[in-house]
Amino acid sequence: MEIGSTPARTAPAAVIVAIDGPSGTGKSSTSRAVAARLGLSYLDTGAQYRAMTWWMINNGIEVTDAVAVATAAGKPVLVSGTDPAGPTITVDGADASAPIRTQEVTSKVSAVSAVPEVRTVVTELQRSIAAAAAHGIVVEGRDIGTTVLPDADVKIFLTASPEARAARRSGELTGKEATDVAATKEALIKRDAADSSRKTSPLARADDAIEVDTTDLTLQQVIDRVVSLVEEKRAAG
Repeated sequence: MEIGSTPARTAPAAVIVAIDGPSGTGKSSTSRAVAARLGLSYLDTGAQYRAMTWWMINNGIEVTDAVAVATAAGKPVLVSGTDPAGPTITVDGADASAPIRTQEVTSKVSAVSAVPEVRTVVTELQRSIAAAAAHGIVVEGRDIGTTVLPDADVKIFLTASPEARAARRSGELTGKEATDVAATKEALIKRDAADSSRKTSPLARADDAIEVDTTDLTLQQVIDRVVSLVEEKRAAG
């Protein structure tokens, strides 16, 4: 497969949709719903980087040691289920869906995902999954439209105000983690800076992506907007 190219479609009607944007913009909820409505597969690439980070933590790899992370990048076996009704992810055969969402993983995932060797391994995995999606796929992340699948049929970049994003993300947390929206906002801004400034595949909007500001939109409005964009592309052939 040519580096930097979108995999060949495995069916004439297949469509590849790239949805990028920072945390708290509604990427996951929107992407899953769009995929379900249109009969497409779904891939949360952020979960893959979280899974890689979780593996590093569990195996005693210091995530700030880029050399150690790079050396270990090819060891964990990540398997992503692409059913939007119940996406899954396993690491070395173990279900990692819940543990990858802890605050510890959240605080360390930017460091791990910034390592070029990690991005190479995960990007190749993402492209292979997209290539295997017979009816098309919705892929969400931070560098899908720019790096992973630059020839995606539809590219969406979701945005929202830091306040709205923090409120949404805080609502996703539980227990003590849900009590401080201000801290959540600070963490989001910090991660944005890290993800946008990294040298390898930074968080960025592709030149041909359609930006959708979700700050004042309901989730259903965002879903409807993205579905319309995909259907317009399908109708245009």
